[in-house]
Amino acid sequence: MVLSTTELADLQDRLFQLRCAAEDVLIATEDGATADELRVLAERVRAGAKGLERLR
Repeated sequence: MVLSTTELADLQDRLFQLRCAAEDVLIATEDGATADELRVLAERVRAGAKGLERLR
């Protein structure tokens, strides 16, 4: 698979968003977030990962 410059930039943006979402979960855990708060953050991670699956 060869990506165009635009596609590569989009991929990099989506990977950055996924990393930030994962970091949010870690920070929230350290800050004592509730299960409901962590569930919302985990959903963001799942949604970001699912979006990356569309590359196939």
